[in-house]
Amino acid sequence: MKSHQIHLASRPTGMPTQENFKSVEVELPALKEGEVLIQNTWMSVDPYMRGRMIVSDSYIPPFELNEVMEGGAIGEVIESKNDQFPVGSKVSNISGWRTTFISDGGDLALLPAVGVPEQHFLGVIGMPGLTAWVGLFNVAKLKPTDTVFVSAASGAVGSVAVQIAKLHGCKVIGSVGSDEKAEAVKAMGADAVINYKKVENLTDALREAAPEGIDVYFENVGGDHLEAALNVLNPYGRIPVCGMIADYNAETPQPGPNNLLLINTKKLTVQGYIVMDYWDQYGEFVEQMGQWITEGKVTSEETVYNGLDNAAEAFIGLFEGKNKGKMLVKI
Repeated sequence: MKSHQIHLASRPTGMPTQENFKSVEVELPALKEGEVLIQNTWMSVDPYMRGRMIVSDSYIPPFELNEVMEGGAIGEVIESKNDQFPVGSKVSNISGWRTTFISDGGDLALLPAVGVPEQHFLGVIGMPGLTAWVGLFNVAKLKPTDTVFVSAASGAVGSVAVQIAKLHGCKVIGSVGSDEKAEAVKAMGADAVINYKKVENLTDALREAAPEGIDVYFENVGGDHLEAALNVLNPYGRIPVCGMIADYNAETPQPGPNNLLLINTKKLTVQGYIVMDYWDQYGEFVEQMGQWITEGKVTSEETVYNGLDNAAEAFIGLFEGKNKGKMLVKI
């Protein structure tokens, strides 16, 4: 059995390009006792993967050059010598960027039976959804009386954050980069949506959308979005920092917001977090999110590229704003 894989060919400087990736075929050995052969059907591309393409101190090791990359994926067991994973089992795994692979089962999880499409476990009911959940409830200590501002509100995490906050009774304002995305976020229940590419001053636009101020800023972008949020946050406001995608491809460090003193004068709480630290909540999250999806209270937006050879294009598209909701590759 051959495994079609995508390897990291070189470390990108600035925006990644197709030249940073290469397609490789690898012959897999015969199965040993206790092992299974997985055929991936879906894989995820995520902004955090950009950080793994450089060598730096981080919460997760960098990708190795000329080795297969990895990431979230959904697959099916097509051959098994492990009773816990019979042939036909659907599993989540972290061995994306390849068509097939062998596992001893330690890095696999059977998909919960909650009656949703399997690819949702890479998005709304997977890592991105849980990221929104813990950012709002664990980090921001969300209250129904809060006004919440979500940047990158049409993305995989932001779109779930918008919907969870609305279900919790909050007023929600989103920021997106196109009118089409704005309409999609409004359809998810947002009270107001700002197309940041069309406003002269983001602070003024946010103040107009939230004249009473905001209490929570769900941070996905950084830069001018953080500066505007700091200006409009109410005293004792909270900022769960999920990511700052505006800086991921910067070739030199970018200047910080010019109003960081407001963190002190407004007595704000700013906390970065990594979803892996909260994985013990996944069972509770899946139960609640599965119910919301079944009841039609949460919807999932997905952008799908077909074929593993288009995975690099899908990944690069994340930084070009080409995704609405979760960016996926159907293998």
